Amino acid sequence: MNRALLVFIGIFLTFSSAWLGLVFFPYQQLGSITPQIDEVTAEMNPPPYSGLELVGRKVYIDEGCHYCHSQQVRGGHWNADLKRGWGPRRSVPLDYVHDNPALLGTMRTGPDLANIGARQPSAAWHYLHLYNPQLTSAGSIMPPHPFLFERRPLDGSPADDALQLEQERAPPGVQIVPTDRARALVAYLKSLNRTFDVE
Repeated sequence: MNRALLVFIGIFLTFSSAWLGLVFFPYQQLGSITPQIDEVTAEMNPPPYSGLELVGRKVYIDEGCHYCHSQQVRGGHWNADLKRGWGPRRSVPLDYVHDNPALLGTMRTGPDLANIGARQPSAAWHYLHLYNPQLTSAGSIMPPHPFLFERRPLDGSPADDALQLEQERAPPGVQIVPTDRARALVAYLKSLNRTFDVE
C-alpha cells in the first residue's frame, strides 16, 4: 500500500510541475501584458479590434483559415520569415494582447498572415483572392470561397466593392459583390498589421 501511495504522489508531482511550468506560469506572465500607448499620438499598439473586425475574426475561425495560415512571424537561425517579407520583426506576446485565443495556426500550407494588412492593404485584392485565389496568386492551392459573395443584377453602375472580373469570368448583366461575412473577414485581415515598434 505504501508503494501505491508513493507512485500516486510521484505521478501527481510530475503532472503538477508540468502544469505549473507549461500552463500556469506562462499564463501569469502573459496575463500582465498591456497594450503600449504612444506618448505623442496617444495611439494604442496594437490597436483594439473594431466590431466589424471582431466579426471577421469569427469568420476567419469558422472558415478554418487558421488551419492553413499561421499568424506568427518566426525568427530562428536563418530568419526565413523576415527574408520572405512576412513582417519587419519577430512576433512577440504583445502582438496577441487583444486575441483570445491567439490564432497562431497549426501549420503553414499558405503564407503567414500576421502582417497581411501591411503587406496587402487593398480590400479589392482580398475580395478577389477569397473569390478565387488563382486570380491573384497563380498556383495557389487555397480553395475558392465563392459562397462569400452574391450575384446581383447590374442596374446602372456596379457597387463600389463589386469584383473587377474579366468579362469571361463574369456573366453579362451580373455583378458579384461580397456578403457581410466577406466584408467582415477582409476588415479583419486588413487589421493584421504588426509593424509597430516594440519596446
